[in-house]
Amino acid sequence: MAKKIRILVSDLKVEAELNESKTAQLIWEALPIEGKGNLWGEEIYFSIPVKTGLEQGAREVVSAGELGYWPAGHAFCIFFGPTPASRGDEIRAASAVNVIGKVLSDPKVFRKVKDGTKVTLERV
Repeated sequence: MAKKIRILVSDLKVEAELNESKTAQLIWEALPIEGKGNLWGEEIYFSIPVKTGLEQGAREVVSAGELGYWPAGHAFCIFFGPTPASRGDEIRAASAVNVIGKVLSDPKVFRKVKDGTKVTLERV
């Protein structure tokens, strides 16, 4: 069964679905998680208390709305547009991430989030 989470940031409540990966399972078990969101282009990321390595299929180029786990920074990432590492219109992470799920609505809503805003992840 799909694991649904809610991302709470500013006045946004965004539902997302985690995939079946090992990393997604570790994050699910750690919920709820709170962090201070950092902006890097059109990506929000923050450290979480989950430590794991790259999984098979980890990649640098992701799609808008995908959620990633960045092992280098033990960080949960929400991708919604180009980052400073992007070439052209692609969405590129700083280095490979484990893709752990996707938001279920328009990810562009995250454009209004300010740097340093508290982000809460919880089970639905």
